[in-house]
Amino acid sequence: MTPSSSPSIQPARAASRLLTWFEGRERDVPWRQERDPYRIWVAEIMAQQTRMETVRPYYRRFLGHFPDVLALAEAPLDDVLKSWEGLGYYARARNLHAAAREVVTSYGGELPRDAEGLRRLPGIGPYTAGAIASMAFGRPEPAVDGNARRVLSRLFDLDAPTRAALDGAARELLTSCGRAGELNQAIMDVGGAICTPKRPRCGDCPLEGDCVARARGTVAERPPPRSRKPLPHQDVAVGVVWKDGRLLIARRPEDALLGGLWEFPGGKIEPNETARAAVERELREELDVEVRARELVGRVEHAYSHFRVTLHAYHADWVSGEPRPRAATAWLWVDPGRLAEFAFPRGSQRIIAQVSAAPELAG
Repeated sequence: MTPSSSPSIQPARAASRLLTWFEGRERDVPWRQERDPYRIWVAEIMAQQTRMETVRPYYRRFLGHFPDVLALAEAPLDDVLKSWEGLGYYARARNLHAAAREVVTSYGGELPRDAEGLRRLPGIGPYTAGAIASMAFGRPEPAVDGNARRVLSRLFDLDAPTRAALDGAARELLTSCGRAGELNQAIMDVGGAICTPKRPRCGDCPLEGDCVARARGTVAERPPPRSRKPLPHQDVAVGVVWKDGRLLIARRPEDALLGGLWEFPGGKIEPNETARAAVERELREELDVEVRARELVGRVEHAYSHFRVTLHAYHADWVSGEPRPRAATAWLWVDPGRLAEFAFPRGSQRIIAQVSAAPELAG
C-alpha cells in the first residue's frame, strides 16, 4: 500500500493533531528550542544511535569548546576527538570536523539550506539532512529515524516501508502544515513515547483516529521486523608496554575504525595462538619493536555496531627496537599520569582503569 491509496488519511488533520500534542509536551532537550543551524547540526550528529540522556552533557561540553563552525573548523582533530571521548561512533566526530572545514572553505561558514546541499557534506545522510533542513530552515523535508519509520508505517499501514514510501508519507504531512521542523520532531516523539515497538499505547496517541493500521488491526505487524544477523566476535591481544616507567601508545589511522584515537597497540589473535604470544607478535609486526609479555592486565568485552570484541590486555616490557609505525600513524612513550590528555576508545579507557588499579605491576 502507498500513502496516496489510503483515503481515510487527512494529512492536514493528522498534522494538526500531532502539533497540538507536541506543543503540550515538555522534554528536557537542550537543543529543542535552538534555531542556530550549527547547534542543530551538532545535536543531530551526536544523537545518531545514542540515547538522549547520554548526549546531553556531551552536547553542552562540545559547544563550550567549539561554539561555532569556525571554532570547530580551526580546532585540531585531536581536540575534537578528546571532547567526543566516550560518546562512541567516532567517525561522527571526524566527519563533523571535516564538514566544518568544508563549510568554512566552500560555503562561507554557512550551512547549505537545502537537503541536497547538506547531503554533500561528510557524515550527513538522508535523515540528518532532513532534520537540519526542516528544523533550522523550515524546509518540508522528511527526517525519518527508527521512531518515525514506525509511526508512518502504522499511520499509513505500509506493509513495505521503503525509503521512498516513508518519505512520501512524511511529505504528505509536512506539506500540509507549514511547520516542518516541529512536525518532524512530533512524529519522532510519538514514536518514542507512545507508538512503541511492543505494547503501543494507542489510546493515548494523538493519531488514534487517523491511524489506518489501528483501524485494520495491523498495528503489531507494522513495520515488519528487520532480519538481524548475529554479531561476529573477535579476540584481540593488547600490549600495555612499559619502558623506564612510561607507556607506549599508538594513534590509529583516520580512515580506520576508531580513526584518530589513541590506543595500546595490539591486534587479532591468530588461531591456535595464545594472547601472550599474540602481544609479542603484533608489537613486532605493527611497530617493529620486541617486547616480553608478562602479567594479564585484564579482559575487556566491548560491542560495536557490527561486531563484538574481547580485548586481552597484558603488561609487557620493552626489549629492543625503536617504534616505527606500520599499522598506526604515530606513537608516543607517555607517563601514565598523562594518559588523560589523549582521546582513547572506551575499551582502552577500561584497560587504563585496570592498570591504575594495580600499580604494583607497572614496568
